Amino acid sequence: MERAAGIITTNYTSVRPSKLAKLRPLAALPVGGRYRMVDFALSNMVNASIRTVGIILPYNYRSLVDHLGSGKEWSLDRKHGGIFMLPGSPFGTASFGPRFLLRDLLDNRSFLEKEIRPFVVVTGANIICNMDYNDIIDAHIETGADITVLTSTAHQDNPALTRFELAGDRVRESSVGVLEGDTQFLDCFVVSIDYLLGLLDLYQSADYLDLFEALQGDYDRVHVQSYAYESASTMAIFSDECYYKNSLRMLETEVLDVLFDFQRPVFTKSHDNPPAKHEPTARVKHSIISGGSRIAGRVENSILGRDVVVSKGAVVKDSIIMQSCTIGPDAEVKAAIIDRNNTIPEKTQIKGTQKDVYIKGKGLDYANSF
Repeated sequence: MERAAGIITTNYTSVRPSKLAKLRPLAALPVGGRYRMVDFALSNMVNASIRTVGIILPYNYRSLVDHLGSGKEWSLDRKHGGIFMLPGSPFGTASFGPRFLLRDLLDNRSFLEKEIRPFVVVTGANIICNMDYNDIIDAHIETGADITVLTSTAHQDNPALTRFELAGDRVRESSVGVLEGDTQFLDCFVVSIDYLLGLLDLYQSADYLDLFEALQGDYDRVHVQSYAYESASTMAIFSDECYYKNSLRMLETEVLDVLFDFQRPVFTKSHDNPPAKHEPTARVKHSIISGGSRIAGRVENSILGRDVVVSKGAVVKDSIIMQSCTIGPDAEVKAAIIDRNNTIPEKTQIKGTQKDVYIKGKGLDYANSF
């Protein structure tokens, strides 16, 4: 039964300047070869029977709109409900870009006012996980909280995530930046639509703030409940460095089994590519090779997007090669991220390290690609 609508916010940036997010929002960043980051949040909603989803767009929305289209792949091309592209506002004053900017919510108030379902699930798009949102909705109803936030224990420092100080399971304080062992906010919360509209009325004069910045002085009055979700497969991506590290974690079987649970499939845009072709000279080990690719060289511990060519004698190791790239004969690419539409010439060597990954931005024809 549909109990909630959904909002996915994509109007924010990375922690530091990023070659990968310069011409696309973080939500449209490719992961796992054929997916985009937004696919996980959107699939979680669809798998929880949420059939009305608003996407708050950033200024560089083109690649995101091209990917989502009418929402057909997520069964959201519907007469009633479906997917709605909502305008985003200029960034607020938060150091790392607010994910839940009050101005974004205020400017799209009509989306909430027209909704007949009692609750709304609001998420960012850069936390990769596969969970049943019905669990957090059930917990929200059971506790009677004003807002229920999804949290986990931080296993590493992250300056972009929000830290919550808890008294039992109730939030008493929040701040930006988490250290290992802190309770971190996974950028997902549930609230009744009527209560959220009331908060927007209360805080409309501070519309330049993030919702949870505005709440910092009101946790005694507003009951914000924590719902813990502990999964080793959860990934927060806010920088090129953590994008590289977490992407390669998808090669681990235990992570793949959780992220791509067949009971909760991850949907994405279909491109109808042919299967990858492995030539007799190909050697592939511990890698993800997407459809349409042609492999004649050696690929190890790497992720290749659609329509990638690895020529004879070429070596790709510990790297992420995005769509429509060609690795020339006898070229070598190690510890690198090669964005789409690039050609690595014959016998060229590109070598980064695990701590200093080489990143090559989009190719020269990026203006005509998404």
